[in-house]
Amino acid sequence: MTITSIRQQLLSGETNPTKLIESISEQIIERDSQVQAYVSYNLEKALADAQEADISKPLGGIPIAIKDNINVLGEVCSCGSKFLVKGYISPYDATVIKKLKTAGAIPFGRMNMDEFAMGSATENSAIQLTRNPHDHDRIAGGSSGGSAAAVADHTALAALGSDTGGSIRQPASHCGVVGLKPTYGRVSRYGLVAFASSLDQVGPITRSVDDAAHILQAIAGHDPRDTTSLNEPVPDYLAEINQGVKGLKIGIPAEYFTEGIHAGVRKNVEKCISKLENQGAEIIPISLPHTSYVVATYYVIAPAEASSNLSRFDGIRYGNAAPNPSDIIDLYYQSRENGFGPEVKRRIILGTYVLSSGYYDAYYSRAQKVRQLITRDFQQAFQLVDAIISPVCPTPARKIGACSDDPLQDYLSDIFTIAANLSGFPAISIPCGTTSYDGSDNLPVGIQILAPRLGESILLRIAKAAESEIAAKDFSS
Repeated sequence: MTITSIRQQLLSGETNPTKLIESISEQIIERDSQVQAYVSYNLEKALADAQEADISKPLGGIPIAIKDNINVLGEVCSCGSKFLVKGYISPYDATVIKKLKTAGAIPFGRMNMDEFAMGSATENSAIQLTRNPHDHDRIAGGSSGGSAAAVADHTALAALGSDTGGSIRQPASHCGVVGLKPTYGRVSRYGLVAFASSLDQVGPITRSVDDAAHILQAIAGHDPRDTTSLNEPVPDYLAEINQGVKGLKIGIPAEYFTEGIHAGVRKNVEKCISKLENQGAEIIPISLPHTSYVVATYYVIAPAEASSNLSRFDGIRYGNAAPNPSDIIDLYYQSRENGFGPEVKRRIILGTYVLSSGYYDAYYSRAQKVRQLITRDFQQAFQLVDAIISPVCPTPARKIGACSDDPLQDYLSDIFTIAANLSGFPAISIPCGTTSYDGSDNLPVGIQILAPRLGESILLRIAKAAESEIAAKDFSS
């Protein structure tokens, strides 16, 4: 069921918010022990909210699962880390949560994630390992793996995730659902625990493009509490979503269709492009010449910002303090040593290094200059085309543990998604069929669509046109 179909049942009286919450709770009990998407959920609170739900509102009575780095008043916000899992209760609602509640939605469930959103598999969670619903021996993707897995496993109608380098789109692709990263600043970051402040963005993970539009409509808009929030009017995202692609120009970057892409991924993406062309879109080859620098640039800028943001986790202001320290320095040392996992430590150390005296200009400053070149590539491309299409990931979901000894391979899996964060442009992943990979059949493949700044309307319009053409049986390879 989608938000759209459930809304019809709510308005007709066929169901009600209480039955909906109870039904989802039953699904969680029956199914989630295998997938482990949920960190926790408060059924009693959700049922109380359901009793008060106003179904006349746009999302009235609809439960939405929440990634565990978004603050919800009175709930644990663990960020997938030992540092917060036992001792931190959110003292306020994030702006996106307030907006969801204003639209009538019911936040229900805390979703597993890579620790502090650092990872591409949800293997870095200190709480549990989330598995792909399509194959429990494979990753769900990350860092919003719990959000995507729950939606794919039918234990959530929809979810919120956060995207710093592909953390909504990549797990959406691996799990066969829709994941939307809005324009940077389109959705408030107030109440989102920061990883890399110039890259982070909250967005929806859903079962359909229409559902993504519904949630984006609710959470978008200016927020004075977020200094990076854009003070721009929010359009009606559903107004043009069914207008099709006839006459639109869609760019295909040569650098995103090179060696290293799994044959089944490439075949499915190219089939989808062909179907859009048959609908009347003009397909135009383009170039994004600085693509080869994207991963290196990101892994200088993101760790640098993480090093700064995570300095607040010292065992005093936030998080679990180490017992019996010998002095204040020992408290800092032990709290951070025991609280952070290996990947978070790796990125803090890297970020501190590139910001240190003598290395700032060589690494961080240079990376910011390359970031501008990457952004310029997209700006120039969008003068020629209305949108850009690419794969989301080079391969389908890999097996759990395949990159345990080689983090770089995990980093490279985000090569097609990172640029949207560096440039701030909106992007969406939608399912475009299935393929065989590494001994498994019918693994989901995602196609990525990127649009200019504040171009979510055209992004959703193209995504809806692609979605209407896609059936798994037509795209298996």
